[in-house]
Amino acid sequence: MLHRKLYQLCCDGREVWIYLRDQQRMIERARIVDIEGDLVTLRYETEEDDEICSWEEMVRIDSIGSITQKIASVPRGDLEPLVSDECPEAEQIRED
Repeated sequence: MLHRKLYQLCCDGREVWIYLRDQQRMIERARIVDIEGDLVTLRYETEEDDEICSWEEMVRIDSIGSITQKIASVPRGDLEPLVSDECPEAEQIRED
């Protein structure tokens, strides 16, 4: 099941957050670029001392503890949310 989900995320090209349980660390905003057997190749960037470093890392599927992805974000503050003209009336936010 995990192998199938990893393949789907690889095809989608979306950013994911991956927790590696054997190293007990989180890789943030990574892209799954390849899957070969039980090895997953990840690409991600880190910022260290005013430098942006790009990484490519291969991890075993067995070491992956969890995968999360951002599905939406909403700005904080007193901003009016954008609503598409094609949004069905039943799904629109009402001001009561």
